[in-house]
Amino acid sequence: MSGLEIAAAAILGSQLLEAKYLIKDDVALATKVVTNALPYLWKASRGKASYWYYFEDSCKKHKDLKALSFPRPIANAPPLEIDGDGFKIYDNQFQVEEYTYKELYDMVLRLSYILKNEYGVTSSQTIGVDCMNKPLFLVLWLALWNIGALPAFLNFNTQGKPLVHCLNIANVSQVFIDPDCSGPIKDTEDKIHEELPNVKLHYLDEFNLFDRIQSKSTPKYRAKDETRRPEDTDSSACALIYTSGTTGLPKAGIMSWRKAFMASVFFGYIMKVEKGSNVLTAMPLYHSTAAMLGVCPTLLVGGCVSVSQKFSATSFWTQARLVGATHIQYVGEVCRYLLNSPPHPDHDKHNVKIAYGNGLRRDIWTEFKERFHIDGVGEFYAATESPIATTNLQYGEFGKGACRKYGSLINLLLNTQQKLVKMDPEDENEMWKNPVTGFYEEAAYNQPGELLMRIMNPQDVSKSFQGYYGNKKATEGKIIFDVFKKGDAWYRSGDLLKMDEDQLLYFVDRLGDTFRWKSENVSATEVENELMGSHAILQSVVVGVKVPNHEGRACFAVIEAKPDLEHDDILKKIRSHVKTSLPSYAQPCFIKIGTIEASHNHKVPKNQFKKQKLPKGDSGDELIYWLNGDKYVELTDDDWNLICAGKAKL
Repeated sequence: MSGLEIAAAAILGSQLLEAKYLIKDDVALATKVVTNALPYLWKASRGKASYWYYFEDSCKKHKDLKALSFPRPIANAPPLEIDGDGFKIYDNQFQVEEYTYKELYDMVLRLSYILKNEYGVTSSQTIGVDCMNKPLFLVLWLALWNIGALPAFLNFNTQGKPLVHCLNIANVSQVFIDPDCSGPIKDTEDKIHEELPNVKLHYLDEFNLFDRIQSKSTPKYRAKDETRRPEDTDSSACALIYTSGTTGLPKAGIMSWRKAFMASVFFGYIMKVEKGSNVLTAMPLYHSTAAMLGVCPTLLVGGCVSVSQKFSATSFWTQARLVGATHIQYVGEVCRYLLNSPPHPDHDKHNVKIAYGNGLRRDIWTEFKERFHIDGVGEFYAATESPIATTNLQYGEFGKGACRKYGSLINLLLNTQQKLVKMDPEDENEMWKNPVTGFYEEAAYNQPGELLMRIMNPQDVSKSFQGYYGNKKATEGKIIFDVFKKGDAWYRSGDLLKMDEDQLLYFVDRLGDTFRWKSENVSATEVENELMGSHAILQSVVVGVKVPNHEGRACFAVIEAKPDLEHDDILKKIRSHVKTSLPSYAQPCFIKIGTIEASHNHKVPKNQFKKQKLPKGDSGDELIYWLNGDKYVELTDDDWNLICAGKAKL
């Protein structure tokens, strides 16, 4: 081998090692942490924990740069135009509004004046924000931070008892309501007045309000620092963000100033959100993904936040092109919806290079990147209330599908802060405790385990984990003590993940979505991924269902079929694929073909399918198939009786 060949091989070898061990990335991230965390903690100790001060500095530093862009849907828009190739042109459906940092800052100060002097908002109040994705949400939110009030981001789809509960547990005193999403709260108004008579509801005139806050005749109000909750520490609440309430009434997750800071500085750095970046989100701003991981990092560095009022798979890439997006956010099934949308010229005309979020399935990871020309995917794992998050900005092939990818140095540190706990072989929903030592044990490589995050100060848990506002029981239920040694404390994620030999973390399932059948544990997510490999369906949901006189739960799959295939063809393709890709106990026993509706946050609520009635359901006209031998056939009443009697084998 020549010297040149040896040198080339050495360079290639070092590149491969760097791709795997990421030493340079680790050193850069560690430097970022040290140079930013210590100054922040110093500021926080002197009464300036609030993100407001970072936003204000950014406005002064980047006053002429674009801060906010909004492709506002045009009311009574003209008919869609068709180009020469027969594609619909969506440009005339939107009017792009843009605001510089100076303009945004001035609007925030003028709205602060209005809130303080006309509505009596003070720093001691919790204020409900009931608003769609639009500039109104951001200006209202930042004005509350200027005054020092605590914003509670209400899901504008919530109504009735859950809405009253959200207002009550957070001690909300006033709610500011966007006219475009006022229906649910208007329908609940009588109940609110009856049960919470002191809560004031304000239906805003959006366009009149914006005329006022853009007018120089409206005074500005910049609150004095000593009135902006200077007693706040880095662990104090900066916003309340509600859980979806799929397993009960919503809980108000406390977003602390420290987490807002970490999201802004470190998460934004990892996702390459920089000065001049343009981050487009169509995810709801009332959730932490859009608010804390989209807005806060972008405004910190002089980037532009672009908000889409509502996610639309057909016009999403047009909006990305119109605002000049460099980054987009996704949650849940958004990437699959985009892949399922028909081809359009704007799929190739945008400038997006990075997509980040959580929930991109491994089966479509590469296809999504290639079709939409995405360089990097930033998959992360986090919950609104969790102390820390995991991230993976993935290029090339290494790390595909993972939600945590760092170098060996960062992994060494994180493995003391994040651990996967071995699960009970007899019940995958329970952690296994060693009967001899009395402590739990870490899961082996490639073995699913519940993710735990370390609480640094077990004597004062609230410093690391703030939990849920006004819900002590739910907060305490997320903490477990004496896990690996006496006196330690850990946050329970409620999720199963697994780690491979390269220290990559992969999401497996929600606890409760894993079920037991034929004395084996079945991962619903794994089955869903394999069903997509049949190339016969658009999406799927898998749950375990009870079958009389049978132990455990049988695998039940609800699938949304591709429109150009007959049911028989779909079932044959599924059967052909899963019998070689899944063990027999994980293969669907029952299949229903229908429409799968996602929730407002683009995740599919599985609870609605766990109560499936067999064989026909409550309506009696559902068509359900079952695996009879080696073929899926219609499940009749006679078949069901034979199954329940043990005369037909599942």
